[in-house]
Amino acid sequence: MDPQRSIEPKAELRDYLAAERTLLAWIRTGLALMGFGFVVARFGLFLQELQIAEKIPAAPPLGLSLWFGTALIVASVIVNLLSSWHHLRLLQAFSRTQLNELHSTRLAISVSIFLALVGLGMAIYLVSVRNSTNSESGNTKEVSMAQPIQTSSRGIVDRPSNHSVGATVARLKNILEAKGITLFALVDHSGEAHKVGMEMPDTKLLIFGNPKAGTPLMLAAPSIAIDLPLKILVWQDNEGKVWLSYNSPEYLSRRHGLQQELLPNIAVVEQLAENAAQ
Repeated sequence: MDPQRSIEPKAELRDYLAAERTLLAWIRTGLALMGFGFVVARFGLFLQELQIAEKIPAAPPLGLSLWFGTALIVASVIVNLLSSWHHLRLLQAFSRTQLNELHSTRLAISVSIFLALVGLGMAIYLVSVRNSTNSESGNTKEVSMAQPIQTSSRGIVDRPSNHSVGATVARLKNILEAKGITLFALVDHSGEAHKVGMEMPDTKLLIFGNPKAGTPLMLAAPSIAIDLPLKILVWQDNEGKVWLSYNSPEYLSRRHGLQQELLPNIAVVEQLAENAAQ
């Protein structure tokens, strides 16, 4: 009999249980990293989507939050895989006794590998969501430049202009004069703010109308007088983009219960804004 072999230590059940507890502890660590990473990544995406929904200009980049969260998830994948690999090596180092057959850690190893695959899937998902969000943001900007943006709850239409505020106002005044529409007032909000020592982006309001078109409206629905004469607001946002804003004719029609045949009397505002913006 080999003396060295006779004194070789044999693994006991408690050794396997201790190894399994260590593996489960690493699985919990990986799971915590995965959950925290997902929260960090999704928080940045949530803020980015919120800025897009609220049309916040000059939104700061939020890519670092996504990459930090993804890095934590990748770290959880590595933790789970390494802990499984280390556990398998530890089992191989144990003496082969009957206890090795009686106690199996396949379940713990399977859980660890499964969580690693879940983490890998989450990382891929987060990166794909980032790409789709950026694409949606770009599409939103393209749509805003190509066509008017209407906020139905407020009944306001915003149409981008290809000119400065001053040039847009001048074009609109010329169009009103050419069509025989009276310009009742031109309110220079930014100019009045400057007079009292305050600064605001260039903002001007044009109030105009035609009694031949407005009178039948007020006879049919007297309450519409609160929204007449028609108005177009020409203003510049914080990014330097110029917009024309006006009340949606459909919104005014619903608000005051106008008959459909009277809608063209106020729908003229859309054509005026479009011509001035071109």
